[in-house]
Amino acid sequence: MNSPLAATPLQDPSAARGALRWLAAQTAGWFSTEGERWVFVAKTMLASFSALWLAFRLGLDAPYTALATTVILALPSSGMVLEKAFYRFLGTLVGCSASLLLVALFPQSPPLLFIGVAVWIALCTGGAAMHRNQQSYSFVLAGYTACMIAVPAIDAPDRVFTLAVTRVTEVGLGIICAAVVHDVVFPRRHSRAVMRTVQARYASFITFCTQVLEQRLTPAETELSHLKFAADIAALESGRAAAFFEADHPRSHTRQLHAFNAAFMTVLTTFYTLHRLIHRLRGAAAAHARPVLALVEPMHAHLAQAMGDELTAARMAQMRAGLASDIAGARLQLAAAPLERAQQIDFDTAVELLERYVRDMEAFAGLYHGLAQEKQQQVSDPGAYTPKTPPAIIVASGFRAGVTLLLTAGVWYWLAWPFLGNAILMATIFCALASSSPRPTALVQQVLIGFLVASPLAFATEFFLVARANDFPTLIIAALPIFVFGSYLMTSPRWAGVGIGICMFCATLVVPTNLMHYDVESFMSSELSLTMGVAAAYLMFKVILPEHTMGQKDHVAAALWREAQGACTASLYRLKRRFDNRVRDLLSQLNAASGPAPNEAARAVVRQGLTLLELGHAVIELRQLIAGSQPGPVPVALKLVVRQLAAYLRAPARASGETALQSILDAGASVRAALPSATPERQLRLHTALTDLHSIYTSLLDQITTGEPGHAA
Repeated sequence: MNSPLAATPLQDPSAARGALRWLAAQTAGWFSTEGERWVFVAKTMLASFSALWLAFRLGLDAPYTALATTVILALPSSGMVLEKAFYRFLGTLVGCSASLLLVALFPQSPPLLFIGVAVWIALCTGGAAMHRNQQSYSFVLAGYTACMIAVPAIDAPDRVFTLAVTRVTEVGLGIICAAVVHDVVFPRRHSRAVMRTVQARYASFITFCTQVLEQRLTPAETELSHLKFAADIAALESGRAAAFFEADHPRSHTRQLHAFNAAFMTVLTTFYTLHRLIHRLRGAAAAHARPVLALVEPMHAHLAQAMGDELTAARMAQMRAGLASDIAGARLQLAAAPLERAQQIDFDTAVELLERYVRDMEAFAGLYHGLAQEKQQQVSDPGAYTPKTPPAIIVASGFRAGVTLLLTAGVWYWLAWPFLGNAILMATIFCALASSSPRPTALVQQVLIGFLVASPLAFATEFFLVARANDFPTLIIAALPIFVFGSYLMTSPRWAGVGIGICMFCATLVVPTNLMHYDVESFMSSELSLTMGVAAAYLMFKVILPEHTMGQKDHVAAALWREAQGACTASLYRLKRRFDNRVRDLLSQLNAASGPAPNEAARAVVRQGLTLLELGHAVIELRQLIAGSQPGPVPVALKLVVRQLAAYLRAPARASGETALQSILDAGASVRAALPSATPERQLRLHTALTDLHSIYTSLLDQITTGEPGHAA
């Protein structure tokens, strides 16, 4: 009798489920990292070759222009693609119109035509340096599109209208293909990225405030945090502008995001002013500072503890009540042991700033929760984010682009080499494109590396693969590898410029025209001229005004000083918001140019900028109080403070600084003399004026380094 067969062990179902969960987790991780890059590459290739196929079917003169447009518009999110597409089309229309006008004005005069084009490009490049986001790109397009049409029309001006119409058609076709593909095929919505930015900003600011209140950050770390927040403000505005173009983005969120950014700048400035006051007290003489700090620091500790919880409306009400209780207790202690006048003013200023900080934080938290919960909120229009580029950089950018065109045109005329027309276009394009970059030489250098890498690859692709293609599918197979390689590099922040260079180079040379002509000598001449053009742009940034680039610390410092002067003299209409925007934008430029580890010189500019920001806010509040006051000794004294401060900012000197300090002391005495007879409402405004005078006084002491920080107005 045979023995029974052994039972076959069953697979453990829990192990199988675990393996499936592990596989799902790994797949999800891949799709959120490397998978996203390959989806981007696939969408870029679909848009590019769809545009190329349509250009062939429509018989356009330069099908590669449509393909190049889709490559240039390839960006991570659909909102960014749509925004850039809109401004590219707008810039193309303006550039084509300008080229028609220039050729009409100088049809038989090539030197005058080149001068006219150079002036136009200089103006457009200067306009590009003034703006941010894709508005800058629109100016760039308007400039070099005129060059791309006017230069080929030099010998045949009667063709300029045909060239302009063809250019608009080809660019428009590429825009349509890129917009449709990126908005329909696996769309990546920028509005979601904006909300993630909002959440990260809110969380990081709460953490920052808590760490500062608990004295866990050094002054240097605090300054770098403010520099990073300035960059975050500009980045959120850029993201909001891109999300606006998405169909599913609620238009009401645009105003809410504006208000969120504005509220963030307000609470950040208030908190910085409070932090600087406490920092100055800790550095002052112990006999002066210790009694004040003993009253104020427990309030900081209670605020830090309260901010560890979710800042709902109920929680903010509790925070206000707790702060009011702490202030009342501190005032009882003062009644028993009064402080000296200077100490009393420091205490009153700290209390005023704490109360203002809690009010500003409540508004900021309310806007955040409304955005996070997608609630419709009625908010007043705070005004758009206002960028500020130093005038010297604007002029230098335009001058550099115009000189580049004239120099390359002169070399073209001298050498009489037809292919140098490509070099003129490339040099002009990249001088304009890089003008808004904080590191233009690094950007152009990466593109130049991309051109050099693409040269042998493009030659091999053109003469060993594309030349053997006999229909459109085989053409795609032949050209696809090099475009995939370039597009994949574009997904890496480190190699994005190289990828753009490879794709632009290949879009110009590898893609066939309607009537192909394979000529090795012509191909290599085109390769050389294109590369020479990018190299010329690189040299121009190295040679012509190399220190006049976006975010250069000396220009930022001078511009910050001018903004402080404007706080004393400019129109009061939305001045506080405009001043805050521009100072933050200048600090954002400095952050972009300085990189992740700013040197000591850049950090000195940050300190100066934050001090001027504190001073400017206080001056604007004083001017608003003056504008709403009845004639009397207090407004006269405050007006004198503003005048003396404006005189110091126009011509900084120790003598004018000391004069301004004395006027502040005199104004403080006038305000205190008016307090006993003032109504309760006016008393609140006078206390605010004393706080602002104190902020101005201590800020001036930081600038001119005279007197003791413990002095008060």
